Amino acid sequence: VQLQASGGGLVHAGGSLRLSCSVSPSGGSIRVGAWYRQAPGQARELVARVASDGNANYGNSNYEGRFTISRDSSESTVYLQMTSLKPEDTGVYVCYVLHRKGIGRPTIDYWGRGTLVTVSS
Repeated sequence: VQLQASGGGLVHAGGSLRLSCSVSPSGGSIRVGAWYRQAPGQARELVARVASDGNANYGNSNYEGRFTISRDSSESTVYLQMTSLKPEDTGVYVCYVLHRKGIGRPTIDYWGRGTLVTVSS
């Protein structure tokens, strides 16, 4: 299983981006999906996390109200919709998935390679 992250890019402050993180090959279920941000010289921080029941939580109040994390109904992709982007949102966004291939199978952690988001002022 691999995670394929996409959707990063260069955007002006106030703009929007939608990140996607897909499990490949598809199948099984995402028990927990999350996005982390890694900025130069800073520790990796949690941006948002979504559980299998759809409940979401955000790393800090700076992200709530601007970012929305979700999963698709096939349980193979996690999205991060980012709006009202600020220059301080710049960084490499890395996706994480706790995945189960099938009923009775163990859950396994997977990390994506990350996608770069650059917000210009």
